[in-house]
Amino acid sequence: MIAVADWAVGNRMSLGVLYVLPMMLGALVLTPVQIILLATVCSSLRSKFDLPSPHIEMLLRFVFALISYSACGLVVAALIRINREQALRREAEEQVKTLAESSPAAILTVDGDGIVIAANHSANEMFALEGNQSLKGRSIAGYLPVLADALQVGFVSGGLKTAAQCQGRRENGEIFLANTWFSSYSVDKGKRLAAIVVDSSEEMREHEEENLRQLMRGNLIAASAVSHEVRNLCSAISVVSVNLRERYGLPREEEFQALESLVHGLEKVASIDLRTKSGDDLQDLRLQSVLDDLRIVIDAEWREIDGAVHWSLPEVSPRILADRHGLLQAFLNLAQNSHRAVHEMPLRELRISVEIDDRRAMVRFRDSGRGIAAPEHLFEPFQPGANGTGLGLYVSRAVIRGFGGDLRYEPQTSGSCFTVELQVVPINEE
Repeated sequence: MIAVADWAVGNRMSLGVLYVLPMMLGALVLTPVQIILLATVCSSLRSKFDLPSPHIEMLLRFVFALISYSACGLVVAALIRINREQALRREAEEQVKTLAESSPAAILTVDGDGIVIAANHSANEMFALEGNQSLKGRSIAGYLPVLADALQVGFVSGGLKTAAQCQGRRENGEIFLANTWFSSYSVDKGKRLAAIVVDSSEEMREHEEENLRQLMRGNLIAASAVSHEVRNLCSAISVVSVNLRERYGLPREEEFQALESLVHGLEKVASIDLRTKSGDDLQDLRLQSVLDDLRIVIDAEWREIDGAVHWSLPEVSPRILADRHGLLQAFLNLAQNSHRAVHEMPLRELRISVEIDDRRAMVRFRDSGRGIAAPEHLFEPFQPGANGTGLGLYVSRAVIRGFGGDLRYEPQTSGSCFTVELQVVPINEE
């Protein structure tokens, strides 16, 4: 249409500028090579119907027109491509942002100084930030020290990519078990670290409670085996007694010896105590780390009953000789007993304190329950009225005695108090 109009006006004027319009329209759908071909066609039509001029001038006009039309089409095509790339980038960023905000895991980015520069909503919830407060702009060292430590590691080729299980701390001071996956990378402004954090406290709590149930089940089997042996010996004694009565006379010396042997065997079986660990199996560990694990396990169940656990711990935690797993199970049993004791009480409190005396550490569990009616029977197995098998305290004391410590009950005017006594590693040996 432009060429026809250009032919119609003849030599009166040139309509070459109008050929820019098909170049702009063609740039929407054509490739760069096709744009240059279209520019060649438009330049040829412009020269065909252009004003008469010398041959050299016509050639120059053709070349300049070809360059102008091609540049116009290529610029428009580049602008369209840039606009499309920006739209795709915005869409991708929106999708990533939506994914991060909707993720149940905490996702955050930290700069080289340990300051959080980005955090999703789950991160704010995980670290107990209330209202419109955000983790952004805060130091990560107070919440996840492992990430702050990772920033101190020298930069390696490709960045640091690893996973770690550590203890995190919420804004309210609550401790939780965190599984973290993080990687470091470098930008123009320095070092950066991106991390994904998952709260694993519930899994740990279930794991430890299941371990306690397994411990109770195993000791029940051991106690059943002891009872079985006692019954066998008693049956044998009964048979020997019947034989003596049937003779109506003085029994032979051998029968008295057999009866005496059976009685001694019964006494030996009845005196067997539960042994869990020998001295060679004990570990040199920090008491604070065991109490931190206990805190993660029990805090949630006390909050569920509107109760409170108060901790009174020394500034410097002692190192003790014990088996970490067995000691945690004993602590957990005492805490659960207190939990059951205060469940129906108006005041639901448990106070856990640590005192160090010479080479001993005393960990006390005081609750606000009704107290113990018959403390003299506390550590007897299969005691009447106990919850479950009645082996909990009996087994816990046996476990702690296996560490060279002891578990005892301390009478109180109200509530109950159990004290766990543990061996402390001297400073010079430490």
